Amino acid sequence: MTGDELAKLLEPTVERLGYELVDLEVRLGGKCGLVRVFIDKPEGIDLDDCESVSRAVSALLDVCL
Repeated sequence: MTGDELAKLLEPTVERLGYELVDLEVRLGGKCGLVRVFIDKPEGIDLDDCESVSRAVSALLDVCL
């Protein structure tokens, strides 16, 4: 799966939570894969926002990957 394909997969979930998907860093491969999601919203982002998006994205990736 490419970074663009992953962004298209994650963007609806992130937007449904009220955030904008600003950027995505993807390093796939073996046990050391990494998906870093950068989000924003007009009021700014706090730790609770990161936690909410992380849980939703993790659940989605568990199902799709």
